[in-house]
Amino acid sequence: MGMPISHIMASGMTGIRAAGDLVARMEFSKNMRIGEAKEYVAKKLGVGTMDLSDEHVMRELREELDIGVITSVPGAAKGIAAKMNIEKLLDIEINCCDTFRKQIQ
Repeated sequence: MGMPISHIMASGMTGIRAAGDLVARMEFSKNMRIGEAKEYVAKKLGVGTMDLSDEHVMRELREELDIGVITSVPGAAKGIAAKMNIEKLLDIEINCCDTFRKQIQ
């Protein structure tokens, strides 16, 4: 599956405004079905699966975990730094993070 499908899936679940990007990452990186991916992400975040689409709950949680939010917050992780935090949180590898690490060595 290509990036356009990933983008559609993440956007359809409110993307980075909630947890759609995290669920989509698990679907594509670990070949999980959507229900399994939602349960995995919810467990890692310590919330219920219904909270994953709640923009208010997820906004606070994303800020607290420093995994990126839609609008910038002074001092909060953005871009590759947020993605590296997502890697740790979900126990996955993200290709652009690997590429970045290789470039800075």
